[in-house]
Amino acid sequence: MLCLLCALCEAAAQNSQPRPKGGNPAAAAVKNPVAATPASLAAGKRSYTRLCVRCHGPEGQGDGTGATGPVPPGDLSDDKWDYGGSDGEIFAVIHDGVSADMEGYAQRMSDAEIWNVVNYLRTFAHR
Repeated sequence: MLCLLCALCEAAAQNSQPRPKGGNPAAAAVKNPVAATPASLAAGKRSYTRLCVRCHGPEGQGDGTGATGPVPPGDLSDDKWDYGGSDGEIFAVIHDGVSADMEGYAQRMSDAEIWNVVNYLRTFAHR
């Protein structure tokens, strides 16, 4: 499973063009190895607050003050995910990025930190 994820990440890193919207079947096959425990959710919230809230806003609605690009950040609190809504697809978006506005965070976050953020993002739908 880790090899598949590495291959996805490497392929995305080689492609500097913005990724087209839609699902990513290869990433969708990757299962989240981090359980959504209270510790994971707390860690995900810390990372989200440090790295994501500026653009995506405190409730993940894409209304952060740092969202100044031509395309507003996605609303992470609804049920429509532009690049696929499975845990693996969300991980790939955070890890690899999809555009100049939503760069990859692989150099700033460990895989475990990204999975914690994926778990935390799931809490937005329940608010």
